[in-house]
Amino acid sequence: MTNDINTLATARYVKIDDLLQAAPDLAPWRPEIGFTPRLSDAELVTLSVMQALLGFTSEAR
Repeated sequence: MTNDINTLATARYVKIDDLLQAAPDLAPWRPEIGFTPRLSDAELVTLSVMQALLGFTSEAR
């Protein structure tokens, strides 16, 4: 098993993406018109999880 941060982030992304596909009601509601999001829901949740796992409490980091 490797302790590489990129491997951890990738594994978290795959798991979160699979969970959101299995239960789409967990994803936030998005209007049909408006701006196209730059990040997918799974990417955004993965960033939040990694931020919490690494102990960054400020969004500035």
